[in-house]
Amino acid sequence: MSRPFYLLRHGQTEYNTVRRLQGRCDSPLTELGQAQARNMGEALRRRIGDAAGWRLLASPLPRAQHSARLVAEALGLPAGAIATDERVIEVGFGDWETCLRADLVAADPSLDTALDWHFRSPNGESLDAVLARIDDFLADTALPERLIVVSHGLFGRLLRGVYAGLDRAGILSGDMPQDAFFHLSGGRIERIDCAMAETTL
Repeated sequence: MSRPFYLLRHGQTEYNTVRRLQGRCDSPLTELGQAQARNMGEALRRRIGDAAGWRLLASPLPRAQHSARLVAEALGLPAGAIATDERVIEVGFGDWETCLRADLVAADPSLDTALDWHFRSPNGESLDAVLARIDDFLADTALPERLIVVSHGLFGRLLRGVYAGLDRAGILSGDMPQDAFFHLSGGRIERIDCAMAETTL
């Protein structure tokens, strides 16, 4: 994608607090997660100023939609500024969805250090399938010029890796913050940290 855009992960969910795999299933945002989403919106407002003309594109999953609404509210944008795109949905974890990571590692200790462990789930989405989604998204010339994407941890990690032209090991090893977001522009990626001190939980 030639145009710059902002990439956000949804705020913390109840499943995130215990490292339970979500994938295509869902769990609600915690109070901290809602504060994280609002803080990302406030940080974006400070960077872009007047948000008129900006569009939000969100994964269809409820945790991303909720986060997008909170971001839009902080930006002063109406709910109608949020569009849904299946291409930025989280990786599907198949039979592992709702499982605790600790239980998976106990059953197969090799998962604890494998970079590609997310893609070893029975009936889960393959890495190649996710990379094809990312390529299709990044090549889409019809996307808005002023774009904010609200997606997920693993998907966002992979998208950033593809955008930066990393090899597979690099693509699989990025971070997945919920207290920061990213600006992707000209092949470069800037991380923007969000201070929580301004939000009362």
